[in-house]
Amino acid sequence: METDFLIGKVQSVDTGNVSIEVDKEEFLNNVQINQIVQIRSTKTGEKIIGLISKIIRKGIADKIDENSEPDFIIENLIKVNLVGTLIEKIGSEKNIFKRTLNTVPSINADCFLLQGNDLSTFMNIISSNSENPLKIGKYTIAEESDANLDGNKFFQRHAVIVGGTGSGKSWTVANVLEKATKLKSINSVIFDLHGEYKPLAKLENTTLLKIAGPSDKPTDENVMFLPYWLLSYEEIESMLLDRSDSNAPNQSRALFDLIIKYKKEKLEEEDQQDVLNNFTVESPIPYKISDVLTSLQELDTERDYSSSKAGRDGPLAKKLTRFIQRLKSKQADKRLNFIFNSEDELLQYDWFISLIKNLLDFGNNKGLKIIDFSEVPSDILPLITGLIGRLIFSIQQWMEIEKRHPIAIFCDEAHLYIPANLKGGIEEKGLQSFERIAKEGRKYGVSLVVISQRPSDVNKTILSQCGNFVAMRLTNPDDQNVIKKLFPDNLGGFSDMLPILDVGEALIVGDACLLPSRVIIDKPVIQPDSATVNFWDEWSKNKTESGIEQAIESLRKQQK
Repeated sequence: METDFLIGKVQSVDTGNVSIEVDKEEFLNNVQINQIVQIRSTKTGEKIIGLISKIIRKGIADKIDENSEPDFIIENLIKVNLVGTLIEKIGSEKNIFKRTLNTVPSINADCFLLQGNDLSTFMNIISSNSENPLKIGKYTIAEESDANLDGNKFFQRHAVIVGGTGSGKSWTVANVLEKATKLKSINSVIFDLHGEYKPLAKLENTTLLKIAGPSDKPTDENVMFLPYWLLSYEEIESMLLDRSDSNAPNQSRALFDLIIKYKKEKLEEEDQQDVLNNFTVESPIPYKISDVLTSLQELDTERDYSSSKAGRDGPLAKKLTRFIQRLKSKQADKRLNFIFNSEDELLQYDWFISLIKNLLDFGNNKGLKIIDFSEVPSDILPLITGLIGRLIFSIQQWMEIEKRHPIAIFCDEAHLYIPANLKGGIEEKGLQSFERIAKEGRKYGVSLVVISQRPSDVNKTILSQCGNFVAMRLTNPDDQNVIKKLFPDNLGGFSDMLPILDVGEALIVGDACLLPSRVIIDKPVIQPDSATVNFWDEWSKNKTESGIEQAIESLRKQQK
């Protein structure tokens, strides 16, 4: 049967590319870019697999002598990028596809086009190597074959899901999460910046959490507070300290000493002697920010009477005034209720356990945690997302190996808090947490899934640490170039399809996908709330009701 699909013979061989000379013109008309070809190997039982990257027809002038008119010989060529080896097993064993080249083809080796049943059989071979695959869709070139990813490698090596507005990016994320929630012990967190993944709360093993708004209280259900005492010293410093102030070093030292002092007092009050002997300024131990503020004010107005009756300013007098003003303004900012709320419940020693259980617990139908960040001010968003990432990583790092359960963090709209270009200290502190997860997360069972419509605005260090790419339609040249650079060199023009992909169609490359593939993504059962508004249709309807007054009231309250 193979001879029916013989398209030509190898004419030239490069390291990862070959040229195929096609004898019959009708074969040249049947082939398309990125179709799969199979080339005979010099090793018995092996076939070399390649992707068609270029189809060429050229005329070569051939003169018999100087006086005669030249004859033109038409040469039909196909350029092929070699991507792996198919190892044929004997008997009941399944054939295996590997993304390595044991050999390169010899000159005049036969080249076959995979199509029909042969193509379906091959696609099933590359899709079923994993016992419990992640089914993501169907192959564009073989729509009857399921496109499966290796779920282990997809999360172990970190992943990137990118695509322009309306390309189906949210669909893809919802599809992956939907498949994951069917697993018994899924453990995953998604940073939902605009509330578009709220409908997914209907899925099994799923809970919806919200970062507290201005009027939320610690007793409210499914509301998440992140008190100031969880921030590392550098994080709280970046939030409160103005480095341009000439007194910044004094302010920094005073804050450091007072945090240590009041954390120590809390540990003594709780009789936590073991922790007391070993804690640092970074240890997540509650303390009252009001106590810190009172002490700062005392230091700022302190008088030294040791040398004269009149006395003189203390060592920090008038040097903390601006710092105190900044701290007071942050405390009074209702938008930061989730940080500076000082109700007693948030200052309990064991409150931290309940927070971490909300983030990491995978029992009681809480495997997938959708965290709604829609009420978090944009200026401190990088700090807060970075804080949650750091807490997850730290707990996983300090957990006993045998009790460690892997967790994936889905970073939606990642360009907003994992930026390529830093604008300030707050962004830098948040970014450091994600960089550490990208570099070291695999060792501790923490995976990143970076989701963005602007990959050119996402930090390049983090993107380079990701081993799987699901790239949907991208029309911006800067975004296309970022993804092209991240794709393996031997894929040639595979990434040139980025601007012409259909809605819901993706190029998938990486460790989780044995063969770089163009895939039609499955439509999720429950779709995210990110559907594009049909302007023309909406304008054509006869509408009398307006939501302006309600919107104004919500804006004033800073709560929907």
